[in-house]
Amino acid sequence: MIVIGLMSGTSADGVDVAICDIRGRPGDMRVELLSGATFAYEREMRERILANCDPKSSRVHQIADLHVDLATVFADCTVAALDQAGISAGQVDLIGSHGQTLWHNVLPSGQVNVSLQIVEAAVLAERTGITTISNFRARDIAAGGQGAPLTSYVDWLLLRHPQHWRAVQNIGGMGNVTFLPPLNDDSSDPVAFDTGPGNALLDIAVTQVSRGALTYDRGGHYARQGRVNEEWLDELLRHPYYERDYPKTTGRETFGSAAALSLIDEARSRGLEDAEIIATLTALTATNIADAYRRFAPAPIKEVILGGGGRHNPVMVGMLGELLAPAAVLTHEDIGLDSDFKEALVFAVLAYETWHARPATLPALTGARRPSVLGSITPGANYADLLRATWL
Repeated sequence: MIVIGLMSGTSADGVDVAICDIRGRPGDMRVELLSGATFAYEREMRERILANCDPKSSRVHQIADLHVDLATVFADCTVAALDQAGISAGQVDLIGSHGQTLWHNVLPSGQVNVSLQIVEAAVLAERTGITTISNFRARDIAAGGQGAPLTSYVDWLLLRHPQHWRAVQNIGGMGNVTFLPPLNDDSSDPVAFDTGPGNALLDIAVTQVSRGALTYDRGGHYARQGRVNEEWLDELLRHPYYERDYPKTTGRETFGSAAALSLIDEARSRGLEDAEIIATLTALTATNIADAYRRFAPAPIKEVILGGGGRHNPVMVGMLGELLAPAAVLTHEDIGLDSDFKEALVFAVLAYETWHARPATLPALTGARRPSVLGSITPGANYADLLRATWL
């Protein structure tokens, strides 16, 4: 099947489109990325998304409008990506849309009771004619799980090493990890959870100190010029999230704009310069990841596979290399995948599994009571033909 995966992460910087050829079933699945494209949000759209992630600035009518307007953006990006790839919409079987997370509510107990991803699937199905699967997290949450990290199931399907334990570490707005047992180990379960803030605090801080000229620390420019304030870093690492046992997830509700602005004020009250602030927040991400491995890795990790925007920050990657030694720190490219489109590819695979009525998560990964078939199916113009081709 030809399946499109659409992803917009907690950094809210744009839409990733992965056009994939997927065949087979778990245990014998082949996934090929035919084409990928990234479309940055216009500044106004990014500001709307971030504003509506904050209860203080969001309003129900604004969220409703954004739900439809962002779906139009997703549809436009899908059409543009198909045009770039020279593939017609009629050749595509499914769209798997993650949507845009606005709220991921973690109760004091650590249980997640709701996770809201917007982007109206009906708009996608209508505009493209392609049957669309969306709202992937809700069913796992209903079964008692965290609803995340959903990338971990695809890591389990595709990325296990034959002989040693791997960690697949994403550094997007939040960081998340999957600890994968080797293929020759049939007794160990994988482990997955959010490690903490990835780029979210850092991006907001860079936007502030650059007065809006930058939205992220391109090439580690600021971090390279500053020194890490070890005293402040030690205090930041005392956040209770880091000590909480897995399964656990987090988001902008805890490590978002409000938290970042508060940290900037705190840093300036300590007399830290801008570059010191960014260097220390960069170290916070690298150190909370390494600390999570020390606390929770089920076995010694031989390889760490980095993905997400954080892999483009050489200062952060250098810190991780030192903190995670002797594990080898690699990228998805080193094992034959495109890091930039990994998460979008994941939602193509999840849509493929949902269409075939197969669960697309494991209780060991999310803490759910049982594995679940994920997502909601919105028929497109190809729906009847797709049913006949798959099931009749």
